Amino acid sequence: MRIVAGRHRGRALAAPEGRDIRPTSERLREAVFNILAHGIPSLPAEARVLDVFAGTGALGLEALSRGAAHVTFIETDKAATRLIRYNLATLGETANADLLARDAERPGSAPAGDPATLAFLDPPYRSGLAEPTLAALGAGRWLAEGARIIIELAHDEAFTPPSGFTEDDRRTYGKSRVVFLTWEETV
Repeated sequence: MRIVAGRHRGRALAAPEGRDIRPTSERLREAVFNILAHGIPSLPAEARVLDVFAGTGALGLEALSRGAAHVTFIETDKAATRLIRYNLATLGETANADLLARDAERPGSAPAGDPATLAFLDPPYRSGLAEPTLAALGAGRWLAEGARIIIELAHDEAFTPPSGFTEDDRRTYGKSRVVFLTWEETV
């Protein structure tokens, strides 16, 4: 598993043993970032990124490599948090990231500072966690107005965006489906 592009292009990331953590493939990461770069040129450069159900942190680390200003990783699995810490240290990105061991469905209020302009959610396939997590992130003010959200789901998994989220695009890559959303806070 490697960083696809940016200042860390080609650098290896520590990958998990076993099947408890499912890293986003290099091919899928490249496709997602190409769509972001061609659709909205300002992303992910200088973006404030949220990587939820972060696993190895590959999506957030890819964003840092491509110029994101800061990434907040949310992950509860201890093996995964060790991988994220290791990968951040190996890439020299610890100053540009926070790692929070929080339940993604109940993250509480966002920490003080700028909310995320770009968010990645990669919940376990067929878990049904995408909708409640999005609702919690919106309610907790984790997302900036107009934030882009990218969700990776199983290709056949049902998904309906909760209130405040508009679906912009949906693509299928093998066994994965990627849904692109925009957050527009409802008052």
